[in-house]
Amino acid sequence: MTPDFPDVAPGPRIAVLDYGMGNLRSVEKALERVGASPAVTSDEEQIAAADGLILPGVGAFPKAMKRIRELELDRMLNDAVARQVPVLGICLGLQLLFESSIEQGGAQGLGLLEGDVVEVPAGGRKVPHIGWAEVTWEKPDQLTNGLRPGEPFYFVHSFVVRPSGDELIGSATYGSSFACAAGRDKVWGVQFHPEKSSSAGLRMLTNFKEICS
Repeated sequence: MTPDFPDVAPGPRIAVLDYGMGNLRSVEKALERVGASPAVTSDEEQIAAADGLILPGVGAFPKAMKRIRELELDRMLNDAVARQVPVLGICLGLQLLFESSIEQGGAQGLGLLEGDVVEVPAGGRKVPHIGWAEVTWEKPDQLTNGLRPGEPFYFVHSFVVRPSGDELIGSATYGSSFACAAGRDKVWGVQFHPEKSSSAGLRMLTNFKEICS
């Protein structure tokens, strides 16, 4: 029997993937606020029943991928993508969607987006980059509907993605410009924390909710 999502709202069922490395409760609360029905889970039946998936993440890339593989979340994510279920990676979750990272000696990622992960191009500034930064939207996208150019979002990170295909959606600057939003084929990721980014972040989560509806 498939576990039920909590009946907190009439909105789509969004599974927040739990592998022990993410700001899970704050993401869950933000989704509730925008009218989604979230569940923090690593249960395969519940993930298969979801209308959308969020891959959060805080910490080191190699450890995160080890935990994801141990729980077989990589297979579940691939299955969801094959079914055209929308996926959103947040912070480390964005980086995990890419092919590889140099962090802590290097590791292979999920490979759902093309490119790699490197150190933030801080230009001598303090790392990690912590705080608000304005985001430039590089092209129109469902995920960014209603968001104004230059709106600030909240960042906490030491590494950034380098998309090698046409996945770049948004960029920000810390020392020099870096990719902070990417996506294609219903797979998206953002380097910032929408759940901590006030009204702009809630607008983005509302957009994701609507994509999942």
